[in-house]
Amino acid sequence: MGTQEKKNNRTIILLSGLLVGILDITAACTDYYIATGKGPGGVLRFVASGVFGQDAFNGNNSMLVWGLLFHFIIAFSFTIFFFRVYPRIKFMQAHPVWTAILYGIFMWIVTTRIIIPLSNTPKGTFVWWKALKAIAILVLMIGLPLSFIARKCFSGKPRPE
Repeated sequence: MGTQEKKNNRTIILLSGLLVGILDITAACTDYYIATGKGPGGVLRFVASGVFGQDAFNGNNSMLVWGLLFHFIIAFSFTIFFFRVYPRIKFMQAHPVWTAILYGIFMWIVTTRIIIPLSNTPKGTFVWWKALKAIAILVLMIGLPLSFIARKCFSGKPRPE
């Protein structure tokens, strides 16, 4: 892989991470607004609470910035991982919609079963319809865009050894 191709791949991953991060946070904030009538602060403070705990809810507006930063770190991490495994798994290349669905479920499992339990966020009770809604957001806002971007990006390229 040449220097220019590596630069192009990094640019695609960067822009993809930015896109899915924006789509996901927009969907989360919209969902929160519909449910509570409140602005995005609650979502961003919840994300920031992963590191700062209850102080994120009582703290100043810098917590909103921290929440947004942490959100994008997570979104970029899932994006980078997706682009690392995509060329190695033929199923992902052949089935973009199924890939989006499975990746949405994967992200939900990692987030709710690993990231949140290891963080300082408030622990809620499991509610099926909320879990399904969260998975749908991940599928639509992250899984589908990544699947189709990667498909376009890797079409006609040999798989890495």
